[in-house]
Amino acid sequence: MRLSRTFSVMVVLVTLFMVFFYLTLNPDMGTRARPENIVNHRSLRVQEIDAKTQSLEQKSVTVPPPEVPNMTVSAMLRQTIPQNTAYWNRLLYSGLKKLDEGGDPVGNYSDWSHCRDAQEILQTNVHDISSYPPLFQSFLQVMKCRSPPLLLNQPNKCRSSKGEEDSQTFLLFAIKSNPRNFEQRQAVRETWGKEGVDHSGLRVRTVFLVGTASLDDPDLNPLLSLEAKYFGDIVQWEFHDSFFNLTLKMNVFLQWTLTHCPHVSYVFSGDDDVFVNTPALLSYLKSLDASKASRLYVGHVISTATPIRDPKNKYYIPLSFYDGPYPAYAGGGGYLFSGALLQPLSTARSVIPFFPIDDVYAAMCFMALGVSPEPHPSFLTFDVKVEDRENLCVHKDLILIHQRSPSQTKKLWKGIHSPLLTC
Repeated sequence: MRLSRTFSVMVVLVTLFMVFFYLTLNPDMGTRARPENIVNHRSLRVQEIDAKTQSLEQKSVTVPPPEVPNMTVSAMLRQTIPQNTAYWNRLLYSGLKKLDEGGDPVGNYSDWSHCRDAQEILQTNVHDISSYPPLFQSFLQVMKCRSPPLLLNQPNKCRSSKGEEDSQTFLLFAIKSNPRNFEQRQAVRETWGKEGVDHSGLRVRTVFLVGTASLDDPDLNPLLSLEAKYFGDIVQWEFHDSFFNLTLKMNVFLQWTLTHCPHVSYVFSGDDDVFVNTPALLSYLKSLDASKASRLYVGHVISTATPIRDPKNKYYIPLSFYDGPYPAYAGGGGYLFSGALLQPLSTARSVIPFFPIDDVYAAMCFMALGVSPEPHPSFLTFDVKVEDRENLCVHKDLILIHQRSPSQTKKLWKGIHSPLLTC
C-alpha cells in the first residue's frame, strides 16, 4: 500500500511538472488577460477544465449577496470604535444607523465586475487619498466587492462516502494559501493537516483557500486544477491573492462553509506556514465544557494594538481611513472558533465594512457578536525563543507555532511523535 501510494504521488508530481514545463515552452498558453477582462478569461479556462472534471463541480458561480441581517450589534463594538470623521469609521456608523432603522447596513452588492467605487467617489470622501500607497488605494476601490466567482470547489468536502451530509466533522482546518505554495500545502497534508479520524473517533478535514496569481506571475491555474482534482482540498475564487484581500478570503470562506460544511464543530483558520500540534489541539477541544464550546474564539491574543501610521510598514493604516484603537484580536497566523458561530459571523460581516487587516476585521466581527478572544499560552504566533527552536520537548505540548518552512514542519512533526523522544 505504501509503495502504491508513493507511486501515485510521484505520478501526480511528474504530471504537474510536465504541464508547467509545457507552459514554459509555450508562453502563449500562459498569456494573461488584460485587467478589465480577467474575470471572463479565467472563468473560461475553468469551464474548459470542467468538461473533463465534472465530478469536482468546478463551476464559476457568484455567491449571492447576503440578506439584510437581523441582528443586534453589541455595545462593546460601539464603545471600542469611536464615531469620528475617518472614512472607515463613517462607513461603520452609517451602516449601524441603517441597521438600527431596519435597513441594509452595507448595501451596494452589485455584480462582481461592477462593484468598484469610482475614483471620484473616493476623492470626495477621502480628502488625502492621493497620499495613500497605490495598493491601499486599490483596496478602497474594491471594499464593497464581496462575491467573487468560485473557480475550484470541493462541494463534497464534508459529506460522507455515501454523499450524505456528514454531521460528524469535528474540526475543519481552513488554511489560507497562495497558488504558488504547493510545497507548503504538501507539507501540511503530510503532517498536521492530514485528514482522517483520530483514535477517539473525531473527524478532521482540511481545505486550502486560494485566490488567483498575480498577472505578472506564470499562470498556475492548470497546475492548481490538477492538484485540486487529485487531493480534493483546494477551493479557489476569482480574486487576486494578496495581503489586502485576506479579508475578502475570510468573507467568502464563511459563506462557503455555511453552504458545504454547516455542521462542523470547530474551525481552525490559519496560514500554510504555521506548525500545528493536531493531537494537542484535539485534546484541548475535547476538554471544553459546553458553554465555552459554543462561543469559542481562541488563539494568541494581541490586546493593546493600535494602527501603524508608518507608510513604509506592511500594516500601515492612514489616520484619515481609520481613527481609533484596535479591538483585542487573535493573531491571524492561527486561531480557533466554534462552528456554532459561522452563521452569526456571516451576518456580522454584512454589517462591518471591510478592513484591510484580516485578523483585526475578524475581531471586529466577533466583537459585534459580543464574543471576546480568549488567550491560550500554547498558541505562539511570534515563535519560541531562538535557543529553543530545535528543542522537541519545548514543542511537544504547544498547539501552534508561527512560522516554519515545509522541511522544518515535516522534521518537527516526525520528531515530536517519535517513540524515541523522552521529555
